[in-house]
Amino acid sequence: MTVDELLARQKPRRKVEGIAAALLPYEADGRVAVDAFSQQLTSTHRAGLMNAVNMDTGYVNYLSDTEKQEVLSWTREVLGKGVPFVAGAYIEHLAGDDIVALYRQQIDTIVRFGGIPILFQSARLHGKSPAEIAEAYRDICRDYPHVLAFELGSMFAPNGEIWNSETVRRLMDIPEIKGMKHSSLDRILEFERLALRDVHRPDFRIYTGNDLGINMIEYGSEYLLGLAAFAPEKFAARDRLWEAGDPEYYALSDALQYLGNVAFRDPVPAYKFSAAVFLNLIGRIPSAGTHPRNPQRSAWEAEIMADCARRLCLL
Repeated sequence: MTVDELLARQKPRRKVEGIAAALLPYEADGRVAVDAFSQQLTSTHRAGLMNAVNMDTGYVNYLSDTEKQEVLSWTREVLGKGVPFVAGAYIEHLAGDDIVALYRQQIDTIVRFGGIPILFQSARLHGKSPAEIAEAYRDICRDYPHVLAFELGSMFAPNGEIWNSETVRRLMDIPEIKGMKHSSLDRILEFERLALRDVHRPDFRIYTGNDLGINMIEYGSEYLLGLAAFAPEKFAARDRLWEAGDPEYYALSDALQYLGNVAFRDPVPAYKFSAAVFLNLIGRIPSAGTHPRNPQRSAWEAEIMADCARRLCLL
């Protein structure tokens, strides 16, 4: 694509669908801060964003099935009956080679709590052909009303994989899959996903997972971002400014992007440490603690996160 072709894709004044991947916060003694988690879900919903739980932001790769069910239960209780939310279906920790059965067990649990499942990729499918991957996903998703796929770069997690275009096209042919979160951190590749969507299945939603390029909403992407958990009300305000055609959009978008560039620096999974520091600084969670297995950052993280918070008028 040329620059002119990319600019021609811009969609001013479009209404954006935003989803925030919730951070699972911890008390200073290492227990899950359930009240703070509940307050995050409530404030995100009130801001106008959908919640996503048991994502990588919520340490899904470290939680047991019992812990994930607790998160689903808290989420349903807090949001109330009928309020939609997204939840990760993750199978890497499970024994067995029947990936269809493993995924469907996870999906059944999510659907029982009224959630929309999003399928984390499995290393069991790495190296498979587009036809083999699509066949597996078709069997996994069969007869569920609403499933999302997750294309995750390996910089986030080793089970992630960036698919080729044929695989993506074949997944778009599965009617139960209504959209896909794309987390390559590569704008050009995301533009290609959007162009394929427009030609092949216009109702299919591409949710950007590019925390280093959050303005992909200007070109037709929705979003499902861990970054949105830092300040969901600011993301919601940015979305409204874009829809209204208000030039104040750019200043707010730039401040949020600055936060994303800082928080999602290498090693990328340590962004959850940055999130905990940020949310603790602005008084929304009781400690800057993370899951004990999550990568940590340096002691000066609080200083740089404070600068990000000041730019957003949150500190």
